[in-house]
Amino acid sequence: MSTVSTPSSSASSSPRSSPPRTPPNMHQNSIDPEAKWLVQKFGGTSVGKFAVKIAEDIVSNYIDDHKVAIVCSARSGSTKALGTTNLLLRSASEALRQKKPPMTTSGSVTPVSKGLFGAGGRTNGSSDPSQSPPLSRSSRSSSPTQNQFNGFTPLQDNETIPEFHVTVDLIRQQHVEAARDCVSDLDILRELEDELERDCEWLRNFLYAAKIIDEISPRSRDNIIGLGEKMSCKVMTAILRDRGVDAEYVSLEDIVPPYDSDVDTEKALPQDFYDTLALALGERIQECGSRVPVVTGFFGPVPGSLLRQVGRGYTDLCSALLAVGLQAAELQIWKEVDGIFTADPRKVPTARVISTISPEEAAELTYYGSEVVHPFTMEQAIRKSIPIRIKNVENPRGKGTVIHPNTEDDISSAASVSYPVPEPLTLKSLHDFALATEASQRKRLPTAVTIKEDIIVLNIASNRKSVSHGFLAGIFQTLDKFGVVVDLISTSEVHISMAIGDNLPKKVFDRLVRDLRQSGSVDYHKDMAILSLVGKEMRHMVGIAGRMFTTLAQGDVNIEMISQGASEINISCVIQSRDSVKALNLIHQSCLQIKPEGARGRVGPWLF
Repeated sequence: MSTVSTPSSSASSSPRSSPPRTPPNMHQNSIDPEAKWLVQKFGGTSVGKFAVKIAEDIVSNYIDDHKVAIVCSARSGSTKALGTTNLLLRSASEALRQKKPPMTTSGSVTPVSKGLFGAGGRTNGSSDPSQSPPLSRSSRSSSPTQNQFNGFTPLQDNETIPEFHVTVDLIRQQHVEAARDCVSDLDILRELEDELERDCEWLRNFLYAAKIIDEISPRSRDNIIGLGEKMSCKVMTAILRDRGVDAEYVSLEDIVPPYDSDVDTEKALPQDFYDTLALALGERIQECGSRVPVVTGFFGPVPGSLLRQVGRGYTDLCSALLAVGLQAAELQIWKEVDGIFTADPRKVPTARVISTISPEEAAELTYYGSEVVHPFTMEQAIRKSIPIRIKNVENPRGKGTVIHPNTEDDISSAASVSYPVPEPLTLKSLHDFALATEASQRKRLPTAVTIKEDIIVLNIASNRKSVSHGFLAGIFQTLDKFGVVVDLISTSEVHISMAIGDNLPKKVFDRLVRDLRQSGSVDYHKDMAILSLVGKEMRHMVGIAGRMFTTLAQGDVNIEMISQGASEINISCVIQSRDSVKALNLIHQSCLQIKPEGARGRVGPWLF
C-alpha cells in the first residue's frame, strides 16, 4: 500500500515508502476507465460513531461502480468539549500555562520499521495488541527508551505531571479504544496502536517545545489541530482494511504548492491559490491507483494560517477542492440527517426533506441558522458544475438533498412558464387562464424556513438636529473596531436598526454600546431571533411577504424588525426568541403549504 509519510506526527520523518503488497481479494476502486470519482466527506460525529457502518455499508457499496476518495474530520467525542479538535486546542493552552520541563541531550528513539501508515512501527517484539502499553501514562515508564523522546526527558519521579499530559492521554485513550472496538485483525491493530502512540508522543514533544519558547504561533496551532484529522484517517484506514477494502492513508501536510512570500497574509487568499491547490490534490490522489484513498482534511501550512484563512471548516473545503481536482461526478457530505429540510425537524414535526436546492438557497439557509455547507466551500464545487449531495450515514440508501449547480434550468422551470390569455376572450378561456395561473403560483413556493437564535437588536437614533453625512460611517467604523458582524439592517436618515449575534463578552458589549452612543441614543433588546423565509422562486410569487407577516400577526407573534434580502430570495424578520418555535410552525404551514397529516383549511389552534 502506497502511503505518504507524516514527518510532523512521528519521531523521525521518512520519505514515501514502498507499501507492502496488497493481499489477494482486497476490495478496490472500480477499474472501469469510464468510472467517475466520488468524493465522500465524513464529519467527526460520523467517524466517531459509525466508522464500521461507513466501511461496510457505504464505501464498500460505492467502489464497484465508482472511484471513491474519502475525507475525514477529526473524531468527535461524547460531548463537544471532548471532541479531538477541542482537546488538541485545550492541550495547546495548557502547555503555555505550565512550568518549563528540564531537558537532556541523552536519550534515544526506539527503532521503527516501515508499515501500514508509512511512518513505521515500534520493534518491541510484541505482536499481540492485548500486550500493548496500558492507557495511563503512569504505567508506561518501565522502559527508559520509551520515555525519552527527541532529547526530552518529560518527567522525573519528583515532578508533577503537566496538565497537558492528561489531555494528550485522553486523546490517545479515545483513539485506542475506538481501534480496539472496530479492528479485529491483530497485525493491523498492533500497527495502528503503535502509530497512534507515536502521534501522541509527537504531540507531547511539540508541546514541551512550546513551553520552552513560551509561544505557539498560528502555524504551530494549525499543526496541532491537524493531528486530529491524521489520527482519525489512520483509524478509518485500518477499519477499512480490516473489512477487506484496499484503503490507503493519505496525509496532505506537504501538498500546499509554493506561494509568493510577499503575499499579504492578512487578506483572503486569491481564488488562484485554491485552483492551484485543487490541481495538486487531484494529482496526489490519482497516485493511489485502484486503492481507496483516505484523505486528511488538514492540508498543511497555508499563508496566514489555515485557521485564520479558512476556520475550523477546512475539512469541508478540502473535500470540495479535491472534488474539483478529480473532476468528480459528485461531492457527498455525509451527516446524521437525511438531507436539508424545509425546517428544523426537531422543532417542526411536518418538516420534509428537500430533494434539490439551489446554491443561493443553501447559502442563505446556512447563514441564517441551518447547518448546510459553508458558502465559500460550496462555491468551489459549484463553480466547476459539481453537484453536492447531503446524505445520512444512518440511512445510506436515502437519496438525500442535492445542491445543484446554478444553471438557468435547474431546480424548477416555474419561473419561465407563461400562460398567455388565448384569443378571442371567452368565458371558458378566462376560466382556463385562471386555472393555469393558479397552478403556476402553486409551483412558486418558498423552499424552507429557518430560525437563528441568540440575537440582539440595536436601535440607534441620531441626536443631532442637522444630520451629518457621517452618521452611518461612524456607526460602521465602531462595528468594525469591535469585529461585529451585522445579520440584518434597516436604515433611515436619522435611525438605524441592526440585528447582531449575542456572542460578545459583557464587557466588550458594554464598550460597544458606549462607543455607539457617540453617534446617537442607543437602546437594545436581547433574547431575539431571526426568522427567515428562503426560496429562489419567491421573487416571482406575488404576495408572499404579505402572507408571511399576516400569518405571524394572526399567531400573535410580534415583529421587531423586517428586512428584505438583497438576493431577493430571502425575507427575514426579528421576533422574540420565546415565539420562535411557534413562528416556525406557522410559516411552515402557511407559506410552504405543508400541513399536519389530516389537517385541512386554515392554520389550526394546535399552534397557539
